Amino acid sequence: MLVTESRPRNLKWFHAGPLLYGDWGTSRLYVLGLAFAFTGPESVVYMVAIGVLMAAVAWAYAIVCRSFPDGGGVYTAARQISPIASVVGATLLLCGYIITAVISVVEALHYFGIPDGPWLATIAVVTLVFVGLVNWLGARSAGTFALVIAFAALGVSGLMAIMSLPYLPDGLSRVSIDLSRSTWSHWTAFTQIVLALAGVEAVANMTGLMRRPVERTAKRTIIPVLLEVVLLNVLFAIVATSIFTRLPELQGLPSPIASIDSQTLHHLEQTTPASVQKIEEIKNTSMKLIAETVATNAIGPAGGLVFGKVAAVVFALLLLSATNTAIMAMVSVIFSMAQDGELPRSLRRLNYSGVPSVGLVVSLLACVGVVLIERRPERLAELYIIGVCGAITVTILSCAIGRKISIKPWERGGMWTLGLFLLAVTLTIVGTKLNATAFAGVVIAGVLVTRATLRRRARAMEPPAEPTDGWLAQVKRQPARLDSGRPRIMLAARGHSQQAYAVELARKRGAVLFAIFVRAVRVLDLQPGQVPRIEDDREAQEALGSAAVLASQAGVPFVPIYVTSTEIVEEILDYTATFGCDTLIMGKSRRSLFARTIEGDVVGRIAASLPKEIDLILRSGDPAEAARGVSRSSESEDDSSDDRDAPGPT
Repeated sequence: MLVTESRPRNLKWFHAGPLLYGDWGTSRLYVLGLAFAFTGPESVVYMVAIGVLMAAVAWAYAIVCRSFPDGGGVYTAARQISPIASVVGATLLLCGYIITAVISVVEALHYFGIPDGPWLATIAVVTLVFVGLVNWLGARSAGTFALVIAFAALGVSGLMAIMSLPYLPDGLSRVSIDLSRSTWSHWTAFTQIVLALAGVEAVANMTGLMRRPVERTAKRTIIPVLLEVVLLNVLFAIVATSIFTRLPELQGLPSPIASIDSQTLHHLEQTTPASVQKIEEIKNTSMKLIAETVATNAIGPAGGLVFGKVAAVVFALLLLSATNTAIMAMVSVIFSMAQDGELPRSLRRLNYSGVPSVGLVVSLLACVGVVLIERRPERLAELYIIGVCGAITVTILSCAIGRKISIKPWERGGMWTLGLFLLAVTLTIVGTKLNATAFAGVVIAGVLVTRATLRRRARAMEPPAEPTDGWLAQVKRQPARLDSGRPRIMLAARGHSQQAYAVELARKRGAVLFAIFVRAVRVLDLQPGQVPRIEDDREAQEALGSAAVLASQAGVPFVPIYVTSTEIVEEILDYTATFGCDTLIMGKSRRSLFARTIEGDVVGRIAASLPKEIDLILRSGDPAEAARGVSRSSESEDDSSDDRDAPGPT
């Protein structure tokens, strides 16, 4: 009886909402400070504009969730357009996840009170490794921890919002917009903080677990989180304008503070280090500064200090949860791409806990590499934007283009409009943030080159299709004329790549190719008519017939040999010497050490008994070697091959 089951759809909206918030809501912890650093008192205007964009993207992702109820992020959405589009989109998402993990762990350490310096990189690497170990063990408690921290962060943010209300009038009075600046200047400033969109992609990946109807569950998941993120982002941006513009350490400094050049900053470090410290605090831990200030105003200095520290710890833990989520999301994307053959299949290997171990190691190494090179939040944000915005753009445009998706005409028009707007944002980032472009370009190029290499190897290893007249007809064709002037090669290995290599070597040398298949019969007494025949041996027909097809296509003279015997080694040695072959090609044994010890190592015995004038080539099936050809008496290794070798039936 066949028993089948699918993954349970038990993810309700009030479960999915905190998960989405844990990814989408964390961007506030660094976006607000960076927005003020980049745009000063204008940051409120930009956060309102970003809020409108976030609402539009949330609307689009509700359609994405409805269209892909079994799970559909950028990789799934773009795959309906083309495999390459899906790979590029997924790679952009990987870039975003890498920087999400890095900026989250760096900012978490800042909220814990660890300053910039040599120790920050070391602690960040140790933290990433710890998160990797937790995931290596497949700890289910990480999900519960994420939910608890998400609710704690919601509670702290709610208290902060209440205590922030007295700052709204002053903050609003300080909001300004410099209309004398060019449109391009305002546009580039807007693109600098578009990373507030980060995290929305997570909801599309949850649809495979959402309770049906997915459309309703997705909307109920998205809308509350959207309202919380947008409204509190704008609220805290107004409060930040009120608090930060009145800081005595910033008086007399250029605005925005990100425009301060390195020479001025160095001078400030020597003369007024408190100003530099406050600038770093705004960029790195703006929400902690806001929490402490509003709480001090509401409940006094002692209470404000305690509330600020509690808020900092909760936000730091939320950021570490986001680090964990980003790493596992990376692993999931890599695993999906490996499953589809877009990345090496070793990346889909699972450990005893069911975690893709190689993919996890690759993800951690990528994060560690970035954190060792760059730890400044403003620089990481630049790298972040191109991946986040690029992936969202690919998702939305793929849904707009794809005709397989059933959406209303006005919805498709809205997706086109939004997708093209986001494409303009992405192209602006590409043109203005060259370091981000280089980062994403290197990662995308690496993935595409890897994909092309795998595809080329797959084509090289693809066996020929069975002819219409069958494999046996190929074997029984008139054998090649044994020209005494030609070199002779014996192939005693099965598998397409072994055959392709032997045929290519024979073609290059102008040799006659022999292929032997030994059907081992370990029976003491066989009755007449019981001896295996090639007419009844499907495995032998395919092995010799496919070699015959490859040889015919290459114009190589071919002689198939089928032998039934109790002694494999003697038959291979006898036929190789009898036909005067100067080269013997064999596959490396993949049998266990125990089996080789009990039955004997066929390859080793042949190597020991083979006449010196006959070269022995041992291979384990590297298609690249088959394409190039190798020198005689050579060896090649490739443990990724699925080809079978000489021992046993040969």
